[in-house]
Amino acid sequence: MPPRTSPTYRQARLGAELRKMRLHAGVTAEFAAGLLGIDRGKIPNIESGVRTLSPERLRTLAANYGCTDEVYLGALLAMAQPRTRGWWDQYRGKVSAGMLDIAELEWHAERLHTVQTVHIPGLLQTEEYARSIFGAVLPELSRLEIELRVALRQERRRVLDRPDPVRYTGFVHEAALRMHFGGRQAARAQLEHLGEQSTADHITIRVLPITQGIFPGAGHALLYAEGVVPQLDTAQLDSAHGPEFMHAEGQLSKYRSHLEWMDAKALDTSASRDFIHRVCKEL
Repeated sequence: MPPRTSPTYRQARLGAELRKMRLHAGVTAEFAAGLLGIDRGKIPNIESGVRTLSPERLRTLAANYGCTDEVYLGALLAMAQPRTRGWWDQYRGKVSAGMLDIAELEWHAERLHTVQTVHIPGLLQTEEYARSIFGAVLPELSRLEIELRVALRQERRRVLDRPDPVRYTGFVHEAALRMHFGGRQAARAQLEHLGEQSTADHITIRVLPITQGIFPGAGHALLYAEGVVPQLDTAQLDSAHGPEFMHAEGQLSKYRSHLEWMDAKALDTSASRDFIHRVCKEL
């Protein structure tokens, strides 16, 4: 198959895992190319996600790399299957590729965790609330661009509404609850919606009160997506230039510790729901 011009994050991640596996085994790119009967120059393209790799060839590499973790290998084989169109592909070419990568990451995750200090978690935002956020983007977005982003954000909820919904935990700082995005009425409707969503069995909302003081990762919005195995976890941070995806073990360890801290310090689910209701009544 011809090379891809711009692989998705999921495709690039498969390549990165193959490279990590090869280097851990001490195998050269020349040897790997020989196993597949291809030019050596194609191995970097496979390991960057630019070129596809069939499940059969992936098994060949894994066997020669000494991979014995069948669960991990099974997850990689699933990633190597011919890609089918996801619901998010209807937005391709209309919004940034990074936004679509987030939607795909969420869809394939085993569990999702998020830490939000300024905004309500994206998957739980109302249309009016999301519209106010995108309306404040600089450079200013056109009305069409705003509505496309709002529609995509609303459709990302499919991962929570499907028959097998992903388990979701959102840590939300009190400051985010008190922001009046879209005005008081929109903020009140958003908090009411958040409180309602927190009653679902697969959705956990935990509030970190201002009185807690300093906390790790202050100022950064974090999405942590658990994979089938811990090696395939992903941490995603927002930046002014788009989403940043991280999967190095040191990075994952850092953000796991971040979530553990939040779990230990945030209010429990019942107290968090009461807290949200109190803030809502103050509006």
